[in-house]
Amino acid sequence: MDHDDLYLDPTRPARTGEPEVVFAQGKTPDQCVRAVTSLLASTETPVLATRVSAEHVVALRSAIPDARVDEVGRVVVARAEPGPPTATVAVVSAGTSDLPVARECATVLEAFAIKADVITDVGVAGVHRVLSARDRLADADVVVVVAGMEGALPSVVGGLVDRPIIAVPTSVGYGAAFEGLAALLGMLTSCAPGIAVVNIDNGFGAAMVARRILRTRA
Repeated sequence: MDHDDLYLDPTRPARTGEPEVVFAQGKTPDQCVRAVTSLLASTETPVLATRVSAEHVVALRSAIPDARVDEVGRVVVARAEPGPPTATVAVVSAGTSDLPVARECATVLEAFAIKADVITDVGVAGVHRVLSARDRLADADVVVVVAGMEGALPSVVGGLVDRPIIAVPTSVGYGAAFEGLAALLGMLTSCAPGIAVVNIDNGFGAAMVARRILRTRA
């Protein structure tokens, strides 16, 4: 679908099972509004915008007053999938500083009628904290683990539960963390088997991998 500077893809769900999601970063508020409203008019799937700025939020709220805004996760949900949750994904955040990425993941999951059980501030500096959440992890269908610094938490979780685990490195950390590269490499070299890793700060990507896993189990 051609909109001068926008070329939207409303037929994507028929090809891949996934709708187009608007990545707002780098787009003007006007471009973001036009993309979201066009998808609302041309599709019946959930319509989301990720990585929104305060200016994007103002413009989208003006155009779509009933849109849901997660200001921490920087996600706007213009239309969500109807119906009760079909599955549960535990979204585990190592530290409060990792919460924006965890919230992005959780809000995207919820837009697709997947319950997000968000477990926050359970990093390995106090490993008893994640151990206390073991039952919640085991009850989930998929586990997403969000961590910065050295990125060790997915390995700990991988030794506790038998669920699919998606690890998300974040850019949280001091100098030698290299804006998430240390966490990314640590997760890629985890000694715990069965862990998939997405890109740095990519809560959206983790949510969509979880959704695909759940779709294959339906």
